[in-house]
Amino acid sequence: MLRHLALTILLAALPFGAAHAGAPEAPPLDRKGPVAFLGLAFLDTSTEGAYFGAREDETARLALLRDEVARRFRSEGFTLMDLPPVAAELEATVNPAKCYGCDLRMGRKLGAAYVLEGEVQKVSNLILSMNLVLLELPEGRMVRGRSVDIRSNTDESWLRGIRYILDNHYFGKE
Repeated sequence: MLRHLALTILLAALPFGAAHAGAPEAPPLDRKGPVAFLGLAFLDTSTEGAYFGAREDETARLALLRDEVARRFRSEGFTLMDLPPVAAELEATVNPAKCYGCDLRMGRKLGAAYVLEGEVQKVSNLILSMNLVLLELPEGRMVRGRSVDIRSNTDESWLRGIRYILDNHYFGKE
């Protein structure tokens, strides 16, 4: 959605220190609020993807990241909702983060307090970008959102990227 893109562009345009200097801390999350985790979308905008299509290792890495995000949210005390009531709509959605509000509608239908969704964009085989966004329902207000760029297309680099987001913006290092 446009608000996600605007935030990503704004954060990318600011020097790292200026983006964080004097910024108010994010409000605490209600860990009793159920989360509709709609998954992570993979966007391959590299030339390689245009020529060769989906790669098995990247498909497996996306599943690895989904499992890591789900594991971390559960370990932090959140309940991840079962998605069968919206399974058909979710299956028909290419990218829940860019579906003109279908993510919010699915979350509301489930009775979720939050919708969690993300993207991994492959720019080249060396450069990838990850986004993870947590929206509060019913309004869809973004309460957490972070984008990181990673270098290297390996299990380790993908996990390092998502863990950085979770450790430093969602839950803090303990």
